[in-house]
Amino acid sequence: MDAIKTASLTKYYGKSRGIIDLNLTVAQGDFFGFIGPNGAGKSTTIRTLLGLTAPSDGSAQILGMDISRQKEEILSHVGYMPSEASFYRNMRVRDVITFSAGLRHKDCRAEAGRLCERLELDVNKKIRELSLGNRKKVSIICALQHMPRLCILDEPTSGLDPLMQREFYSILEERNKEGATIFVSSHILSEVQRYCRHAAVIREGRLLVSDSTQSLGHTDTKRVRLRGAGVKLPLELPAMKDVQTDGDSVSFLYSGSPKELLNVLAGLNLTDVSITEPDLEEIFMHYYG
Repeated sequence: MDAIKTASLTKYYGKSRGIIDLNLTVAQGDFFGFIGPNGAGKSTTIRTLLGLTAPSDGSAQILGMDISRQKEEILSHVGYMPSEASFYRNMRVRDVITFSAGLRHKDCRAEAGRLCERLELDVNKKIRELSLGNRKKVSIICALQHMPRLCILDEPTSGLDPLMQREFYSILEERNKEGATIFVSSHILSEVQRYCRHAAVIREGRLLVSDSTQSLGHTDTKRVRLRGAGVKLPLELPAMKDVQTDGDSVSFLYSGSPKELLNVLAGLNLTDVSITEPDLEEIFMHYYG
């Protein structure tokens, strides 16, 4: 049984595109990244999976349960963090967290306390007194305090400082080792590459690719960096992309013939050559994007 499985899942808002023919599979116990630029359909996918909006066509299952017929049972096993959470402004943080636990009919005080301590959240403040980052922390705790089997987190780290981002992902890695499935939507490719084992890329409502992050980052493309007085543009290499210049140095992505590249480089007066694997963000921006 998969944690998430969709079959031609489609959502239109009137005539406006949401998602189209989405076929996505996330195995139980995976740490999965859902990648795409803003407006690609990430949040629409998540809201449709959770039954917060009805699909226009297709079907989906969460933990083996149908999203249309078993929504309440699904939600009892899922921790959901929306990209933008709204809370009652005059409630204190501790009361919001207790209220969230009460909706699930669970006593989550011990786990909520641990999460508040790790995320350095002052539970005595009112919501209206919190910064964006601290409101994010409240959202994280409400999503995780009941120890869900599946965590669905939509753009979770926006507003968090780098130290809190690291602590947040440490918490997710611990939950994942304990058996929880983690599904994180993000447009920050470095996060996905660092923490996720598998990922899918969505653009304009359509799934472009779904694979291991290692495979997504492994292409025939190389990042080439050249330095020397003999480096002049344009180089006679048609398979160049993302060309960047800085004084006597040139950097570009190259997906053509290695022999052709070496023949061109042999004719240049170079002081330094570097040919490396590009990171996932470069590949996404220039090949999937």
